[in-house]
Amino acid sequence: MTRPPTIRDVAERAGVSKSLVSLVLRGSDQVRPEKREAVLRASRELGYRPNAAARSLSEQRTRTVGVLLNDLRNPWFVDLLDGLNSLLHANGLRMLLADARLNRRTGQDPADPLLDLRVDGLVVVGTLPDPAALEAAAARIPVVLAGSREPAPPGADVVAGDDERGARLATEHLIGLGHRRIAHIAGYGAVGALRRRSFEATMRRHGLADEAVVEPSDMTEEGGYRATVRLLSRPGRPTAVLAVNDIAAVGVLSAAEELGLRVPRDLSVVGYDNTSIARLRHVWLTTVDHAGHEVGRRAARCLLDRFDDRDAPGREELAAPVLEIRGTAAAPPARRRLSAPLTE
Repeated sequence: MTRPPTIRDVAERAGVSKSLVSLVLRGSDQVRPEKREAVLRASRELGYRPNAAARSLSEQRTRTVGVLLNDLRNPWFVDLLDGLNSLLHANGLRMLLADARLNRRTGQDPADPLLDLRVDGLVVVGTLPDPAALEAAAARIPVVLAGSREPAPPGADVVAGDDERGARLATEHLIGLGHRRIAHIAGYGAVGALRRRSFEATMRRHGLADEAVVEPSDMTEEGGYRATVRLLSRPGRPTAVLAVNDIAAVGVLSAAEELGLRVPRDLSVVGYDNTSIARLRHVWLTTVDHAGHEVGRRAARCLLDRFDDRDAPGREELAAPVLEIRGTAAAPPARRRLSAPLTE
């Protein structure tokens, strides 16, 4: 078996010193372009891969960022991770993913497996049941909370969408279509509370507080389905539903279909997050674009900044949401009848 190529082999092939090879591999700008190209060409020809463990020891960094996901099933996190990884990768950093739910089931603190791997920083994606569990991590390494509005540990940054503004946009859209009996399928945590509070406040401002109905859910498709069945089985059912996220909105669509209601003719539905599910042609869900990719990029930027200044005060950045109008919301039946042309 032939041995793997070493940095000495690369130096000999490129006709340079080992120290210059090291400079090139670290991305130094102190190397002339022709020397850099010679080193990179020699690395490709030999199939050389740097020893990450040895480099970590010499630099006292692993060049990895731990990403702790609250729920791997939420498709909105895909957009966030894409934005996060694009900037981290451009800066020579790699992501290591961990499932917070699985860690909790095994009795571990959610961040422990990533801390054991000596990640340089931690990005927490989504709402964790116990944000206080991150305080120990934040005391050791830079921490950024992405897509969550929970209280952050001292020195940690928060990057998320503006949940209150997004819920207001969605609620005002339904009111503008003529809906008065509007229900909100709510979620949990700080994000769920902000969206619910904004929905209720918007309904009050339009004099519709008595028409507003809130039904709790666990933010899953099944939770959205069950909440909708409860809502539509009562007298004076709503003509429109604002779901806390797109996954719950899919449950709303399923329940409406099973109960013989057509969307949006009989029931308007608006989701939240603008996930890939919402953009499927047979779903085509009106929803709030929660700026997932932008949230991810901003979270990466905050982490990079904190590498440079560990003592800076924690900050909060909110990305502006946008309402994406598609095919699941329309005027309520009563308004359509009033606006229909008279026939002889």
